[in-house]
Amino acid sequence: MPDTVLLTGVTGFLGGHTAKALLDKGYHVRGSLRNPARATATARALESLGADVSRLDFVTLDLTDDTGWDTAAEGARYVLHTASPFVTTMPKDPAELTGPAVAGTERAMRAAHRAGAERVVLTSSTATIVYGRGPGRPDRLGPDDWTDPAEGRLTAYALSKVLAERRAWEIAEETGLALTTIQPGFICGPLPDDDPGTSGAVIARVLRGDVPMLPDLHFHIVDVRDLAEIHVAALASEEMSGKRVPAAFAGLSLYDLARNLAEDLPEHAGKIPRRRAPDWLVRILALFDGDIRANVNELGYAPEVDASRARALLSHAPRPARETMADMARDMTARGLVAA
Repeated sequence: MPDTVLLTGVTGFLGGHTAKALLDKGYHVRGSLRNPARATATARALESLGADVSRLDFVTLDLTDDTGWDTAAEGARYVLHTASPFVTTMPKDPAELTGPAVAGTERAMRAAHRAGAERVVLTSSTATIVYGRGPGRPDRLGPDDWTDPAEGRLTAYALSKVLAERRAWEIAEETGLALTTIQPGFICGPLPDDDPGTSGAVIARVLRGDVPMLPDLHFHIVDVRDLAEIHVAALASEEMSGKRVPAAFAGLSLYDLARNLAEDLPEHAGKIPRRRAPDWLVRILALFDGDIRANVNELGYAPEVDASRARALLSHAPRPARETMADMARDMTARGLVAA
């Protein structure tokens, strides 16, 4: 009888690839979704990735509702919590993101504990390590580093990730539940379906030339297939129990990201922006645009992130950043998600 994994957020970009990785390893996957009507399409998407879905079933869960959590976790050896709210436009009230993120984490952790699960692996973000720092920012960061919400520089998304992960560690300490948290950066790679996700939306904007100039922002990139493997490997890793695992293998500026895409997808090169936006201009625009304002603090900051723990969980060298971005861009183009 294969071990069961409760995987929250199975319809997401990372969730889909993680479901495939679990199925490939012989697990029985119990995938959670908010809308049960999406089950058939999700199964088909996984089949298109080459997954055997005979050991896949679905449960309906909501991050803000207690209904079904205990039943979903019953008999699961592991709980893998990837579900988290996200929006491309930051809300005026951070509670719109922080509330569901923390509540969902609490429900996943409590259900895992009541079900006697062996371990929880939770998807966090490099935002909990890198973002929101003030003057004197370090050039190198690692798993022991946390951003400080009290400094008031975090976006609603970053704040939601910090508060949710902090809450997970509190519950793990309280209950004795084994916990590993993964901190991915900018996730790229082929899509399981026609939803480009957050990272895909950024790449699509670059390909379409939606922004005339590129601000001095930097990304810590990870391939979604590598990230899925890291999550699955962490489930059975005693060495990683009780640890944070940053998973971001290459730093790349938005300018270099755009330049690489122009070279790798020449059919889009005429639309891809080539000019850098000076910081002073970005700061002026931020006075009128909340989404720009949310990222002003990160201008010019490109620290190295220690991803040695994530490397140790991979069976191969991480996929190059340029390759994974091109894979995503080509896939979106083939799906008709970006006009050539």
